[in-house]
Amino acid sequence: MSRTKWILTLVGVVVVLLILWRMFSGPGRPAGSAANGNEAPVPVTVVPATASSVPVYLTGPGTVQPINTVNVQPQVSGELLKLDFVEGGPVKKGQVLAEIDPRSLQAQLDQAKAKRSQDQTQLATAKANLERSENPKYAQYVAQIDRITQENTVAQWQASVAADNASIQNYEVQLGFTRVTSPIEGIAGIRQVNPGNVITPSSTIVTVTQMHPIDVVFTLAGTYLDEVRAAQAKAPLQVAVLDADNNVVEDDGTLKVIDNQIDPSSGQFKLKAEFPNTNNKLFPGQYVPVRLEVRIDSGALVVPAAAVQRGPNGQYVWLVTDKPPANRSATPPTSAGPGKTRRGRGGKHPAGSAGPGGNAPALYVAMQPVTTGGEAGDTGIIVTKGLKAGDQVVTAGQFRLKDGSQVLALKPGEVPPPPTTAQIEAAAKDNGRGRRH
Repeated sequence: MSRTKWILTLVGVVVVLLILWRMFSGPGRPAGSAANGNEAPVPVTVVPATASSVPVYLTGPGTVQPINTVNVQPQVSGELLKLDFVEGGPVKKGQVLAEIDPRSLQAQLDQAKAKRSQDQTQLATAKANLERSENPKYAQYVAQIDRITQENTVAQWQASVAADNASIQNYEVQLGFTRVTSPIEGIAGIRQVNPGNVITPSSTIVTVTQMHPIDVVFTLAGTYLDEVRAAQAKAPLQVAVLDADNNVVEDDGTLKVIDNQIDPSSGQFKLKAEFPNTNNKLFPGQYVPVRLEVRIDSGALVVPAAAVQRGPNGQYVWLVTDKPPANRSATPPTSAGPGKTRRGRGGKHPAGSAGPGGNAPALYVAMQPVTTGGEAGDTGIIVTKGLKAGDQVVTAGQFRLKDGSQVLALKPGEVPPPPTTAQIEAAAKDNGRGRRH
């Protein structure tokens, strides 16, 4: 074998040995240092679970629907002379929206009035002949059949005059239809015709949508049907509309209708709520999250929503406890040394203390499964199983935790104290030992 091949083989063996040494010696920190408790507690924000009277909400997706929507159509045909509304603007009930050429109907009305005058004249003549025939002076000279004929003639012309009156009334109504008015108060949409078009009763001029009040139709899971019906039977339920960030947009809605069936394909049922919508924040066709208040729970156990995590086995919280894990001693040593204290902004803290302010015992966290029962306000969640009042749960800093981690418990808004000199020196010694190894 050549000298070059020997050199390359020797270099390869050295490289393999170095890799194996790095794998078995650890990444620069003495093995067992974590097990000996030298790692610093993880700073976390902790909040106690509290019992209070809170409203219980159910939320579901909803759609805004107007109570009334009218396609305004003419009732007579003719040329459209003008439009008297602003697209997208408000209209009042009875407001004139469009005018149709009335001349043809006006002519027909005049003809009907003339026909009535003609028939009224014929009626007057017939009445005069009948009165003369019934006059005692002439009655003996008039045959009975002639008198009957004259009575029938009067009735015939009376019927003609009545028909003329009905025809005149019909033409007056038709003439009034040349002024198209809005049947409801609302917002006008986009016009569908233009002045100069010849329109018929099948033509849509504009769509008017009622805005005040307005409905919101939303859905909930079928499992809540009995609960909602029972609550609605006691008193009208309050409904609120939320935005994408779960902020309340309208909170003055009232539940009006609970649908009479559950959709078998989705397992959900529909509900309808009515809102005054005085500020026009709800718009027809708008998709909105809806929150229904079903009851108020007194003594419900509430934790911040940030405390509840979701894992492969369901929901859980990080529960703070003073009981160390089974594989760790009850009083783990710290970098400050036995019996020594460390000083932060909160004063003296004993070795292993979980937080500022006194001789507190060492604190740890455990993964605690919980069962939730709904929302409590905008930021709380009701816990029905797994916790009791006063239990401390972690609301921030969970990403660094594992079951049994030692923690430094902080109040909301509080920051951990700066490291002490002893801690800094201990950390430097650890780093030095890691480099030597």
